Amino acid sequence: MSESWTLGRLLRWTTDYLQQQGAETPRLDAEVLLAESRGCTRIALYTAFDEPADDALRDRFRKLVKRRAEGTPVAYLTGRREFYSLSFEVTPDVLIPRPETEHLVVRLIDLAKQRSSASPLRIADVGVGSGIISICAARHISQATIAALDISPAALEVAKRNAETHKVADRIEWSESDLFSALPPDRKFDLVASNPPYVSEPEFAALPKTVRDFEPRIALVGGPTGVELIARLVAESAPRLHSGGWLLLEISPMIEPAVRRLIEQHGEFQPGPTVKDFAHQPRIVQAQKR
Repeated sequence: MSESWTLGRLLRWTTDYLQQQGAETPRLDAEVLLAESRGCTRIALYTAFDEPADDALRDRFRKLVKRRAEGTPVAYLTGRREFYSLSFEVTPDVLIPRPETEHLVVRLIDLAKQRSSASPLRIADVGVGSGIISICAARHISQATIAALDISPAALEVAKRNAETHKVADRIEWSESDLFSALPPDRKFDLVASNPPYVSEPEFAALPKTVRDFEPRIALVGGPTGVELIARLVAESAPRLHSGGWLLLEISPMIEPAVRRLIEQHGEFQPGPTVKDFAHQPRIVQAQKR
C-alpha cells in the first residue's frame, strides 16, 4: 500500500522539488504556498503535519507550486507581502517590498520625531509602488500629510487599496506623476522619500529570473548606469524642499559613491551619513536642504 499524502509529506516532497528547481528558500516557499492552499497560517501547519491532504487541497497546491517552479515570486502567488509588521497587497504592477526599505521608513520616522514644530509634516513619497512608505509614514507619524507620486496608474490603484485596508487613505494624496511633474510648481515639502529605480541595464540582464521576468521593469531600471533617474530626482527635489528639509533615497550599495557625488555636486544639499542595511551595506543616502 502506497504512503498516503499528509501535509508533512507534501511539504517534504515540495521542498526537495523546489530546491532542485533553484528556489533560494524552498522550505519557506512550500510552507507559504501550502498555507495559502489550505486557507490557514504557516504556524497552523506545524500542528497538522499528520493531517491527510485531500484531492482538492493537493490540486490547489500543485498549481501554485508549478507556477513557483516556473519562477513566479511567492508574493505574487499569494497576492500579499508583510512589511514593517503590516500585510500589503502586491500584484505584478508593483515591486515586492524588501526588508531593506524598512531602513528608509525608520529614518523617516526618526526625522519626524526630531522636529520641534507642531505644524503638519509634509512628505512626498516619489515612486509609491504598493504604498509601503506612504502608509507606514501615515500610521506612525500622526501629524504627517503625504503626497504619493507614481508614474504608473496601476501601481497607484494597488497603493490606494492598501491605504484603505490600513485606514490611512484620508491622509494621503495620490498623483499620477513622472517625479514631481504633476504637482503645482510652488508645492513644497519637509521630507522627500523615495525607493527609486536604481538598477543599471547590465545589472538588470543579470538579475534572477524571478525578478527580471516578473517584477515591473519600470520600477527597477534607473538607466544605463542606474543613476540617471536618481540624478533627475535629486535636481527636482531641491526646489521642492523647505530649507532644512531632508531627501532620503534607497539605493544599491554599488552606486552609493555615484549618488553621493550627485548630491555633493548639487550646491543646495548638505550630504548626511549613509544608513547601512542589515548586511552593513550602504543603503539609504540622505541629504539636507541648506
